[in-house]
Amino acid sequence: MTSSRTVKDWRDEEFDTIIDVRSPDEFADDHIPGAINLPVLSNEERVEVGTLYSQVSPFRARVVGAALVSRNIGVHIADSLAEKPGGWKPLIYCWRGGQRSQSMTEVLSQIGWRVCRLEGGYKTYRNKVMSELKSQLASFSPLIVQGATGTGKTRLLQACREAGEQVLDLEGLAEHRGSVLGGIPGRNQPSQRLFESRIWSALKALDLERPVLVEAESSKVGEVHVPTELWKKMKVAPRVEITLSMEERVALLLEEYAHWTQTPDALIAKLKPLRYRLGNELVQSWIDLIEAKDWSVFVKALLEAHYDRAYTTASNRREGKRWPPILVPARDKHAHADVLTPLRAVLQELSN
Repeated sequence: MTSSRTVKDWRDEEFDTIIDVRSPDEFADDHIPGAINLPVLSNEERVEVGTLYSQVSPFRARVVGAALVSRNIGVHIADSLAEKPGGWKPLIYCWRGGQRSQSMTEVLSQIGWRVCRLEGGYKTYRNKVMSELKSQLASFSPLIVQGATGTGKTRLLQACREAGEQVLDLEGLAEHRGSVLGGIPGRNQPSQRLFESRIWSALKALDLERPVLVEAESSKVGEVHVPTELWKKMKVAPRVEITLSMEERVALLLEEYAHWTQTPDALIAKLKPLRYRLGNELVQSWIDLIEAKDWSVFVKALLEAHYDRAYTTASNRREGKRWPPILVPARDKHAHADVLTPLRAVLQELSN
């Protein structure tokens, strides 16, 4: 039979499959990029075993846990792993490289597969990510792209990326557009850990000796926080502003946030908490426009009374060098792509 080995870094070798044997909830919270989840304990089973350990006895917990783990490993072998060839080489990990990964490793190695186990488990991965993220950010040089709500900053960054420029898309990584109405239908935000892992992975693909375009954000994007060291750099980074006419901004927002016009009750529910900060009369005026389905007037009113004021206040707090604003002639993607020429001049100046 083939014996198993341990590795200290999941990147030390090439593996056919990386298997996370933690519970689905643990996997969803964060995991090694590319890993698949074959849990040896379900979410409910993990709670059951933990409760037995703390409230009954460690021995009883081990008995029940062993039965559950054995059954679940058997299901995975008969199902997800049934067609794996003899030379298959997986890497197995759990939370700390303990009993869950050891159990899976032992059984799979006895079959004859070339099994490796990650020493220290997910904690090894997490520690390396945070250490490397700190090093990445030490040499990170962002150029902040700012602009009032609806100027199409995301469209501009997409055009920049398609043209080969370096972009760190925090809103894309956070799966949120960064405002009270910024949730994306049908998509949940990542956990804080997973958000940080995504940033680390995105930075790995960039040349950090060159400037990187980053959209202006607050310290939070939805419910996740921008890592402290990244936020510090963003606050003092050089910045360039894009502008777009109010008419085009309103049209752009109605395109990109069409889901709110289709669910007016949900939109009103999102706006009501703003009464405590902005006053009942102002928020009620927005609600009246929503109920009348006067969407263009509503969006313009929301921009002028809330978003533009917040943008001006936040922009005035930033310390970095500023270039003259760049006017985007229209809201379409081609118009945003036209902004690449003056933006590249700024990038070139920063690179010199």
